Amino acid sequence: MVGWLLLSFGVAFGSAILPIVSIEMFLIGLCASEPTLPWLLLGAVVAAGQVGGKTLYYLAAKGTIKLPKPLHDRLHRERPPTPRRERWQARTKKMRARLDALRERCHRHPHWMAGTYGVSSVIGLPPYMATSVLAGLVKMPLASFLATGFLGRWLRFSLLAASPALFAGWFHY
Repeated sequence: MVGWLLLSFGVAFGSAILPIVSIEMFLIGLCASEPTLPWLLLGAVVAAGQVGGKTLYYLAAKGTIKLPKPLHDRLHRERPPTPRRERWQARTKKMRARLDALRERCHRHPHWMAGTYGVSSVIGLPPYMATSVLAGLVKMPLASFLATGFLGRWLRFSLLAASPALFAGWFHY
């Protein structure tokens, strides 16, 4: 059992940093194949891994973690205007304005950020990665970030871990 928990933590942490693996699909598959695993504990372990990984994004956005020089230079270098880039800027102008307005509102009302981040940690909308970065940009307190994220993710992943057993019970009647 400990091996499955450690593996789940590692997959959750890795998928939080580089989201090429769906932790939701991994969790459902694991619980379907290993129904004896305690779903509440598994939800807590996966939540801890996810929040731990997203904390790196939060700290980078907050400015606590400095990006490596090649990555920092690539993200912040001046690029000559090209027709393609100008079309892209024109297409995304409204979206960037909305994001700037949201960022400003979150600066003015810090509790809104906690609510937005909490909802995102449970249902995934707005995207959890985006709200993790936004929480760092608006300098949400780390304790609030960790507590809100862990509770929301624990609820999400505990329900997902319980779902295979729940559906199996329904189909046996």
